[in-house]
Amino acid sequence: MSKIIVLGAGMVGSAMAIDLAKKHEVTLTDVNTSTLQHVKNKCNQLNILQLDVTQTATLKTTLQPFDLVICAVPGFLGFNTLKNIIEAEKNVIDISFFPENALELHELAQQKNVTAIVDCGVAPGMDNIILGYYNEQLQLTDFECLVGGLPKVKKWPFCYKAPFSPIDVIEEYTRPARYVENGEMITKEALTDCEYVEFDGVGTLESFNSDGLRSIIFTMPHINNMKEKTLRYPGHVEYVKVLKSSGFFDTKPINVKGTAVVPLDFTCTVLFNEWKLGETEEEITVMRVTVKGKDKNGKATTVIYNLHDEYCAKTNTSSMARTTGYTATAAANMFLEGLFSEKGVFPPELVGKHEPCFNYFMSYLEERGIVYKKTVLSS
Repeated sequence: MSKIIVLGAGMVGSAMAIDLAKKHEVTLTDVNTSTLQHVKNKCNQLNILQLDVTQTATLKTTLQPFDLVICAVPGFLGFNTLKNIIEAEKNVIDISFFPENALELHELAQQKNVTAIVDCGVAPGMDNIILGYYNEQLQLTDFECLVGGLPKVKKWPFCYKAPFSPIDVIEEYTRPARYVENGEMITKEALTDCEYVEFDGVGTLESFNSDGLRSIIFTMPHINNMKEKTLRYPGHVEYVKVLKSSGFFDTKPINVKGTAVVPLDFTCTVLFNEWKLGETEEEITVMRVTVKGKDKNGKATTVIYNLHDEYCAKTNTSSMARTTGYTATAAANMFLEGLFSEKGVFPPELVGKHEPCFNYFMSYLEERGIVYKKTVLSS
């Protein structure tokens, strides 16, 4: 039994802590004590501890007794928190999905003899793991990931709910989207190239450009075409574009009756209840990962993985928390069992390239009812 500390008791962080507590001694931390107590009431064997990760000295001291750190803090805190964990010489699995490039910390992690597996969720995460594995099996030319979390009940106008704050969702809608076409990196506005896509069990969804490729732009430069698109119910994109074009996402303060108001702050406040996913509200995660290339005999091959996961009523765990969190807990257990021990910062594609690691992820998730269905097409 290992000692694990989880930083962040949000919907995903708490799900990870509860999953890890089945085999390990787990301490869950957060700045909010009522949030911690709420999770403790769901899983009594958890230890809880109030902790502000921005207090660097306290954070580094707190981490010392633990064998592994799981970082699930909000994205805007992620990079500095990860840097501090590495400086404290602690191995870490990170799902904070910060906008900075985690590979900038690779040399520091090597110097500190630390293993850091980052971006370890559903997407980024499992799509990278699949890509890394098939990059070893095929001479790849194409990679595409379509992914989205959706409420089961469509509520007009946005037909959307999120397990995290509106500002993190809006970041997806405002950050320029990078993708690779014919070997060239192209940057477009998010929400562009909207297309309709059919999914079994859901029907028609719309996909749009989002900045989800992250590390693979740098780790897989030999793949000519790479794209990640976000999925929503039809109509969502049009409403978001209206808000965006009207200035509701602007960060420059405006004067409203003598008071300086940041439009983005106002929008997030208004949308918080509209987009907030209820703790027992049913939602689904849909993902389709497609890789294309040639096998060792030169035969054109397409491999498609489809995921359709739903809220688990038995454990009161959201699908997004399951699909994101259990990928990270798979990585945690895999690391603790010695399947991956390289030192440095590793995005999931550099872990999934190893067949034992890839198989571990797949079987761990399947044990928890998260099943990636594979289709292989050859010509």
